[in-house]
Amino acid sequence: MSVKHAISRGLELGRSVLQLGLLKSGGRVAAKLRADRFRVGPSVRTVQPQAFLPSRYRYYRTSLRGLAAQLQAAGFRRRFTGASPRNRAVFLAFGLGVGLIEQQLEDDRRSAATCEEIQAVFRKKRFQSPLEPFPSGYKLEDYIIGNQIGKGSNAAVYEAAARFAPQKESISECAPVQVREEEEERETPRSLTCCSLRSFPMAIKMMWNFGAGSSSESILKSMSQELVPAGPLALQPEREQITLDGQFGVLPKRVSVHPNVIRVYRAFTADVPLLPGAQEEYPDVLPARLNPAGLGSNRTLFLVMKKYPGTLRHYLEMSTPGRRQGSLMMLQLLEGVDHLCRQGVAHRDLKSDNILLEFDSDGCPRLVITDFGCCLAESDSNLQLPFNSMWVSRGGNASLMAPEVSTAVPGCGVVIDYSKADAWAVGAISYEIFGQRNPFYRPLGLESRSYQEKQLPPLPSSVPADVQLVIRLLLRRNPNKRPSARVAANMLHLSLWGRKALANQDSVGMKKLADWLLCQSAVVLLKGCSGPSGNTVEAELQRSFLSNLDLEDLRTAVGFLLYGREQHQACILSA
Repeated sequence: MSVKHAISRGLELGRSVLQLGLLKSGGRVAAKLRADRFRVGPSVRTVQPQAFLPSRYRYYRTSLRGLAAQLQAAGFRRRFTGASPRNRAVFLAFGLGVGLIEQQLEDDRRSAATCEEIQAVFRKKRFQSPLEPFPSGYKLEDYIIGNQIGKGSNAAVYEAAARFAPQKESISECAPVQVREEEEERETPRSLTCCSLRSFPMAIKMMWNFGAGSSSESILKSMSQELVPAGPLALQPEREQITLDGQFGVLPKRVSVHPNVIRVYRAFTADVPLLPGAQEEYPDVLPARLNPAGLGSNRTLFLVMKKYPGTLRHYLEMSTPGRRQGSLMMLQLLEGVDHLCRQGVAHRDLKSDNILLEFDSDGCPRLVITDFGCCLAESDSNLQLPFNSMWVSRGGNASLMAPEVSTAVPGCGVVIDYSKADAWAVGAISYEIFGQRNPFYRPLGLESRSYQEKQLPPLPSSVPADVQLVIRLLLRRNPNKRPSARVAANMLHLSLWGRKALANQDSVGMKKLADWLLCQSAVVLLKGCSGPSGNTVEAELQRSFLSNLDLEDLRTAVGFLLYGREQHQACILSA
């Protein structure tokens, strides 16, 4: 056996034996070194990455360097004790292999520590609320109601202005705003009227109440999911306390503020008024006092939010985003879904009609997820829904229901996992963002229950290769092979801003990426201190990325990107 072959076998042996934890004598040496190490100087908490070594062999994680030195020294000693050259080479290579593992773990510790430090800095910088706080507004009489701006299957939305707020310019004095897009992106110009936004900066959502009764308690209990994006002052203080006590049934979770999730500023019950267009648009849901043939109750729930110019669907009917804007829009949806998942909420009705849109100072669309009427947000759900009966609701839009949800069969012990269901829906909506028909919209679309991944239509060649890779991964049928919203978002972040850090990643490990993260953090912090540029969509996305850094999620994203690029190069060469 050649020395080169012996060293290779020694390296493999070192890794395999350490994984199995069979080095009892090495464990005793490691334990002794570990004890000596912690007796010297003050105790310091070190970051322990999730490496391939099992947690029960944690003494290897802190003493591998000393263990490697012992093994290498023993290998040299065997040289003078008459052992065969092959055994000496294998034993020496074993020690060298352990040393390489220690170097990898040390790099992981430093990278994990860097991620935690960056995360701590940016989590202190909270996102600003899009509306200024106001002290009143817990009654319908506190608002001036304008025209209807939207209608869904369970509510109507009207523009509104607060009576207690200073009035803005009149509509006659306003002029339309022309949103200009770059010609190189080939986007269609779109006109938006800002006067309505200035005169009516808020929106009031009036829920339709069919069978919840007319008492405030029963209404809040029946429509509690609508309060998931509500702020801490959305309900009156006494009503808030009753809700926190759980007297209205199962208390839903509340999500914290995020730029890509709607914020409810006020929630109250009131008598149903006869609003503009009610008799023509939704006569059946009106109470009998307003329409003798109506089936609605006298009182219902009202939600006060910021008003947005339109929905994502309306925008895409008029405009086609460029490749960079499309990537940023898709990334915002993933960031919003990840924010919900981290707080134990599954939207379950994600579609372009339930995504609102406005523009930042650079003209980039800012997307906001809204309409939480179908969400899964019970305090003890943890994104898992027991599915023991066909009467258990799976969610809203059946066309964009993830395969693991649409194919679930009710039964004893059956549980539906929604942790990656919304991310799958983002993959389907991304086709719309890049100018294509959603492949799952009927009557001609695929069915999520039975489609095969090879049936997915190709995306336009103008869509970046990394973005196409993310979409294909999000639409995998098997959720175990599908990236989470966080990993998919990290892939897009690295593709947009970290291309240089990914160059020759195999040869530099995570160190180069950690250096890039530090530089990126400095750039984002400087942008945040330089005025309006810190409130753009790109700045918000970068802050969100840095505030959610995790070494394992980042490594997984890098692995997906590198694998995808290798496959892309292989396809090019084979063609």
